[in-house]
Amino acid sequence: MSSSIASTRFSFLDRSRTREGHDAAEALRDTVTLAGTAEALGYHRFWVSEHHGVPGVAGSAPTVLAAAVAAATSTIRVGTGGVMLPNHQPLVVAEQFGVLASLFPGRIDMGLGRSVGFTDGIRRALGRDKGDADAFAGQLAELLGWLDGTQQAHPQVHARPAEGLRIPPYVLATGQGAAIAAGAGLPLVVGDLRGRDKLIRAVEAYRGGFRPSVWARKPYVVVAGTVAVAATDEEARRLLVPEAWSMAYARTHGTFPPLAPAERIEALAMTEKECGLFEDGLRGHLAGTEDAVAAGLETVVRVTGADEVLVTTSTYDREALVDSMRRLAGIAGMG
Repeated sequence: MSSSIASTRFSFLDRSRTREGHDAAEALRDTVTLAGTAEALGYHRFWVSEHHGVPGVAGSAPTVLAAAVAAATSTIRVGTGGVMLPNHQPLVVAEQFGVLASLFPGRIDMGLGRSVGFTDGIRRALGRDKGDADAFAGQLAELLGWLDGTQQAHPQVHARPAEGLRIPPYVLATGQGAAIAAGAGLPLVVGDLRGRDKLIRAVEAYRGGFRPSVWARKPYVVVAGTVAVAATDEEARRLLVPEAWSMAYARTHGTFPPLAPAERIEALAMTEKECGLFEDGLRGHLAGTEDAVAAGLETVVRVTGADEVLVTTSTYDREALVDSMRRLAGIAGMG
């Protein structure tokens, strides 16, 4: 294990993906169970995500799911990767995290993103449009003001029980997220590993523009990406197959399906377009044996100076997923 990996925190993000033959309720219970596994293995945090109206994703209410995860664990940090702030009023987000932080003091993270619903129908149902993402910086400032008691827009209103609580905020680097995080003096979550040059540029720009704040005195970079570890390269590749096919199918059929078993996918007669998208979905991730993944992580941490790696692995086989998490914990020297 290299010294750079040994000094790097490792955390896990689960998107509550549904699987063929299993319903959404089971996907959510799987997320809670997986959080317990991550805690037992020594991961630093466990985050959940926000997706609206996506057939293959059960995680639509991240603060609700984070509460269930925090209640089922005892030491691991729990948070969101992230709450999409343009979809919500900052006061309501502050209140939700205030409740979480009051119930689970010292364990809650507030990961925030600027994306809006991915289809016109979902955006209409949320009462939002694409342009709402441009208001993210102002919404973020308002949210932080509700927490530290400095917001000026509504002087007679206080965010209960959030005001005065130290709930660590993190900004997801979509769009102008990196620049906004730097200007606000907040930690940054940036990915994915497949666009390494773009990732490096985002990190460099963030560090160059960082302004210390009451939330962070110096830059803090969380690099996020898909990681799959197995006994052989082929087994690791098979971990990636269900998600790669789900994405390829969505881009050719307009429907995001549940994860299917790798062996069934590999037996499909794909069209040329499907095959191209599928193969592209398998490329660029950190997948392989312990030695191969350790070398890849060493490179990522070295070129980005990452303080933390946020791992996500969506696959059909839950036992193989837990084995991958266990192998990665060994690489990182957790526990």
